Amino acid sequence: MKELKLMKGNEALAEAAIRSGCDGYFGYPITPQSEVLEYLTQHAKERTGMVVLQAESEIASINMIYGAAGTGKKVMTSSSSPGISLMQEGISYIACAELPCLLVNVVRGGPGLGTIQPSQGDYFQTVKGGGHGDYRLIVLAPSTVQEMVDHVKLGFDLAFKWRNPVMILSDGALGQMMEKVELFPQMPRTNEIYPWATTGKTKDRERTIITSLHIQPDKMQEINLHLQKKYKAIEVEEIRYEMIDCEDADLVLVAFGLVARICQKAAQLAKEKGIKVGVFRPISLFPYPYKALNQLADNVKAFLTVEMNAGQMVEDVRLAVNGKIPVEFTGRMGGIIPTPEEILNKIEEIYVGETA
Repeated sequence: MKELKLMKGNEALAEAAIRSGCDGYFGYPITPQSEVLEYLTQHAKERTGMVVLQAESEIASINMIYGAAGTGKKVMTSSSSPGISLMQEGISYIACAELPCLLVNVVRGGPGLGTIQPSQGDYFQTVKGGGHGDYRLIVLAPSTVQEMVDHVKLGFDLAFKWRNPVMILSDGALGQMMEKVELFPQMPRTNEIYPWATTGKTKDRERTIITSLHIQPDKMQEINLHLQKKYKAIEVEEIRYEMIDCEDADLVLVAFGLVARICQKAAQLAKEKGIKVGVFRPISLFPYPYKALNQLADNVKAFLTVEMNAGQMVEDVRLAVNGKIPVEFTGRMGGIIPTPEEILNKIEEIYVGETA
């Protein structure tokens, strides 16, 4: 039987973590994602025995994740923009050590301490590698509270499949809004022992050493080449996107997360005025659906990228299109969410230009 609940985004994500059989959460409160830690503190231990710990800082949190992930346990943390910035060194270590874990960024407006209102200003940091070195995160961008639930389970699956950290890139509005969600059944915590995990030396196996330190340059290059080969495989196997009414569109809106939902309404308003508009929503931000966008560019007149930032994902859209058609941009910053009417105005401006 389906279990339906009306839940806030942050709480739905936390509930999904419990139901995914998560072994441990280490985090630090920061608005607008503090409900994740609060919900887990109230509900996790009594239901599954999951360890939930408020660390003394975000730096401590990510290093606890590093240690716990090294034992082969299913672990996660969450934060919001400035807190994720503090975690970047540890995330780079985890990526090099090839440890699975789930990271959640409920993005707020910046730069600096900024505002607690929603933003998509952390796209560059998340998708391009915010820390040092040549590493990549698998990045999922939910657009609904239901996907906040679904991406937790998917995120853990991908993290262990590829031995790579996975980031859910949400925002303050999705974290705080309430929607009906369908919850999946409780999954048990597993006692599986992975061959790479640091479980100590026993009669059945030698001890395992996990590190991101490789002093010899030839060894460091070997590690890097291995990682790049893995990222290339991820780019083939894990691309996710959604196309809405793009079949006969003249103009396609490209947006991720919450903004993609607003774009659907803007597209509807445009159609009422006789303008054929579709919506392309990347669900995986790494790997990015370059090929799908490039192929779509053969059949439309222009793309309009819409974001809650100064223009970040638009660079990937332009790379995908490779000059075939114009790629326009419109965005809002500082925690302001664009309205369908604002997007419609930009659509009409482009449409008039294309038909003049």
